[in-house]
Amino acid sequence: MPQIFSRLKYFDVPLLIVSGLLLLLGLAIQYAVSVSGDTIEIFYRQLIFSVIGVALFLLFAFYNYHRLSKINRVVYLILILSLVFLLVFGVQVRGSARWIELGFFRLQPAELAKVVVGIGLSRWLYLKRGQINSWTSFLTTFFYAAIPAVLIFLEPDLGSAAIVMTVWFGLMLLSPLRKTYIVIFLIAGLLFAGLAWKFALQDYQHKRVEVFLNPDKDPKGKGYNVRQAIIAVGSGEMFGRGLGRGLQSQLKFLPERQTDFIFASASEEIGFIGVTVLLGLYYLLFRRLLRIMKYARDDLAMYLTGGVLFLFLAQVLINIGMNIGLLPVTGIPLPFLTYGGSSLLVTCIALGIVQNVARQSKALRF
Repeated sequence: MPQIFSRLKYFDVPLLIVSGLLLLLGLAIQYAVSVSGDTIEIFYRQLIFSVIGVALFLLFAFYNYHRLSKINRVVYLILILSLVFLLVFGVQVRGSARWIELGFFRLQPAELAKVVVGIGLSRWLYLKRGQINSWTSFLTTFFYAAIPAVLIFLEPDLGSAAIVMTVWFGLMLLSPLRKTYIVIFLIAGLLFAGLAWKFALQDYQHKRVEVFLNPDKDPKGKGYNVRQAIIAVGSGEMFGRGLGRGLQSQLKFLPERQTDFIFASASEEIGFIGVTVLLGLYYLLFRRLLRIMKYARDDLAMYLTGGVLFLFLAQVLINIGMNIGLLPVTGIPLPFLTYGGSSLLVTCIALGIVQNVARQSKALRF
């Protein structure tokens, strides 16, 4: 048997199947939403990103994660420089500068930060092991995540900054850190949030929260998106209107139907049954990540998988929450479904790292 096939036989099959089904479902939804009008090229771009994403998945599945964590120090520095570049030279699109034009591709460093910060923190916790119970160590990890998060916030991109800090917080929960530090941090965080609301958040961010609390306050303005998303979710009923037949999405009543509100678009077209299948796939993905984390061969592998778990869990909960009016609209992508090259490629890279961990864990081989 060729060497490549002998290495493939150690792949975690459940993770591979669930990831593949989510990728195919995401492509089907993007095609259905794009099939009418002049947006079909969006589907073709997403298809190209999917092919590249699969290649990256395989690359990171075979690349030693210990070596990757060492290289990540350089990648982190490049990430910080790219975020600073955006703040200084970035071209604003819809009021924010989030993308670096590479000619054939627009890179969104904020998406890359979600996995780069997770890898860096995982390596730091692995090297320190039980020596992290001091304010110096705690604040070191905090600022490691907070520096890119603040730069992302200044773009402005509050949602991605929050996801980066969620990955940090999740890894702190997994670490042997005394929970007293976390409690004190949470209290300080609440005080900071109050100050940020008063002095740091911009007017449109205030309005998003206000409209979330009372959508009828501005039904034709800031509240319009959420109201249309809720209508789209409800109109799918039990079995949906059918792929490519959603009125809210196809007639473009639903803004950002391929990005922020892709879940609402999907709900209208595949209905309650289809959404249940989608949520079931996410559930199976989370369960598999938990199992891989449990049987990881070392602490670095455990932290890497845990960081990916918190990354996906936060994105799924926040995106779906804002689509059904339970959370403010923050522009968080739904893994595999939301259109966007950077988001999809980072998702594939993250799962490739987890597949690497699973491949090297004998307890998971069956």
